[in-house]
Amino acid sequence: MSQYKIHGINGPVVTVLGKTDLQMMETVYVGNKQLIGEVIGLSEDSATIQVYEETAGLTTGEPVISTHSPMSITLAPGILGNIFDGIGRPLNDIKNISGAFIGKGINIPSVSETEKWQVTAALCVGDTVFGGEVLASCPETDSIIHKALVPPYVQGTVTKVAPNGEYTVTDTIAEVTDKDGKIHELKLAQRWPIRTSRPVKERMPLSKPLITGQRIIDTVFPIAKGGAAAIPGGFGTGKTMTQHQLAKWCDADIIIYVGCGERGNEMTQVLNEFSSLTDPRTAKSLLSRTVLIANTSNMPVAAREASIYTGITLAEYYRDMGYHTAIMADSTSRWAEALREISGRLEEMPADEGFPAYLPSRLSEFYERSGYFKNLNDTEGSVTIIGAVSPQGADFSEPVTQNTKRFTRCFWALDKSLAYARHYPAINWTSSYSEYTGELSDWYKENVDSEFTVCRDRLTSILSEEANLMEIVKLIGADVLPDDQKLIIEIARVIRVGFLQQNAFHSDDTFVPMQKQMKMMQAILRLYDRSKEVIARQIPISKIVKTGLFDRLIKVKYDIPNKNPEMFDALCADIDREINEILR
Repeated sequence: MSQYKIHGINGPVVTVLGKTDLQMMETVYVGNKQLIGEVIGLSEDSATIQVYEETAGLTTGEPVISTHSPMSITLAPGILGNIFDGIGRPLNDIKNISGAFIGKGINIPSVSETEKWQVTAALCVGDTVFGGEVLASCPETDSIIHKALVPPYVQGTVTKVAPNGEYTVTDTIAEVTDKDGKIHELKLAQRWPIRTSRPVKERMPLSKPLITGQRIIDTVFPIAKGGAAAIPGGFGTGKTMTQHQLAKWCDADIIIYVGCGERGNEMTQVLNEFSSLTDPRTAKSLLSRTVLIANTSNMPVAAREASIYTGITLAEYYRDMGYHTAIMADSTSRWAEALREISGRLEEMPADEGFPAYLPSRLSEFYERSGYFKNLNDTEGSVTIIGAVSPQGADFSEPVTQNTKRFTRCFWALDKSLAYARHYPAINWTSSYSEYTGELSDWYKENVDSEFTVCRDRLTSILSEEANLMEIVKLIGADVLPDDQKLIIEIARVIRVGFLQQNAFHSDDTFVPMQKQMKMMQAILRLYDRSKEVIARQIPISKIVKTGLFDRLIKVKYDIPNKNPEMFDALCADIDREINEILR
């Protein structure tokens, strides 16, 4: 290890003068307490380092020690169910060392090096192995089998395999001899640089939706497994609540929740809720397939910048095992603010609103790590990224929101007026969009109903017509509209309140299966089509309103349980009977 001396300190930014052998993105230890840092700038006669810990008390002349390795995280059993800080240190272990606040210079392993795991080897002596193949497996939690992988850069012949039994993450499970005769000791743990994406064999087309149980998402603005979505919204519009709901109910195998610069009480709520909730897929604790990365607003700003890279690296690791992972980044605006603060301390030329000129490229690098892949071991896995954006004053024209729109294909715009009206999820159906609908249409036709996309398109068309009509209503009122336009407004109200609005605290409405979503659409459109027959006969719409069918459809989300979709047949029969009575 080489050692240098601190020349200057500017918040989390430390400079070293003189010619060094440091490399870009290299991890270093700064000061007498050995704070963790990373090299972010080099010139002929100086090096610039960002420190991931609080630098108060640091002085010039203290040592800077190189490690000759990039900022990396340990990947091994013990990650799931744990909570880490932005650079991958386990907060529970830190609490045992320094109490409620993180002490300086605490450099501990990400996972326990003494805990033993029941390991079953997947290799035999004489096998030829390549990077990415499964080395061994062990039950990491009640619901997830951890598959330890051969590091991507290792290939050769297996010359030694340990018998099945209990091992720690540092024990050698197998030995591989490469073509040069070098012996590689393979363990349950491996290190990986967080800013480098893990290699894959092939990027595959996105053809399967991430099912969330939220009607406005699954039906109107779907996201594909391996896709990327943005949830922008002002303060109090429900970004965190929406992400919590997606984390609880989406059909991803692994959830990575990154609290990037958020309030500490929100991360406490996540930890408490996920610990007490029963996973609907496995009937186990939801935390058993969840990883929490907490970099709260009072933690060092540089670690906030690293936190989303830590999260996406964990997601890629479990993807390589063949799992479908979803990462919730809450929020990327706080991450961008960290970039802006560090950029300002580096005296870089600012771009829009003071953000650095490389903000778009950093956002693209992050979202580009999403996708549906064929892994090196021929399994299939995906990484879905759902990033919250917190534009100041709910101004969607600010740089982070606008640049995020460039690199995501799904945009769930949260509306303050909907949130304050207690309309959940507060996703605005006129300003939101999804570009995955075309690619997912075949899946919906094969797995839900052949008429699914037709019904969805009709619903969105009705909502669009209502938006245009409301401009007229604001000027002259609804009474002067003809009955066919009054019908649009009535049926749009049923769609908005009965279909798009959802109750996260109701046992049946918190998660709605796709079959029920389809039945609800069919019932709404059945009433719409039959009502048009009535209006075509010059019968006033007031007669249909008196039947109470519109209000009944609004309540159907509560009245018909998820497990009894056949009850919609009786509802449609009632609609036909009531309309036939009017037509007589």
